[in-house]
Amino acid sequence: MSFTVCPAAVIAAPVESVWELLTDPTLRDEWWDARTARVVPEGKASPGQVIYLRTFPLVRKWDATLTVERVDTDKHQIQWQLRGFGVSNQQTTTCTAIDASSCRVQYG
Repeated sequence: MSFTVCPAAVIAAPVESVWELLTDPTLRDEWWDARTARVVPEGKASPGQVIYLRTFPLVRKWDATLTVERVDTDKHQIQWQLRGFGVSNQQTTTCTAIDASSCRVQYG
């Protein structure tokens, strides 16, 4: 069985600032509910890069991997494959400028 959703949010920040948070693995711990254990290879998001992470829910720690499949810098779009927590989730995250100080982020 599959389940598809496309959540979106308007962010009060320039698209380039949000794109930096999405593509720089060293900044992920600032905004996601996980801790980055390591990044192979290091550097900005690139196809084939694997981010190893660990979440900290109430009872149990979970390990997972986030694999970068495709990066389109011009479109501010990145495709990921998340494996862990008993699921496999492929998603595309897109940042679209609304104006100079806000953008829309959508994934699904």
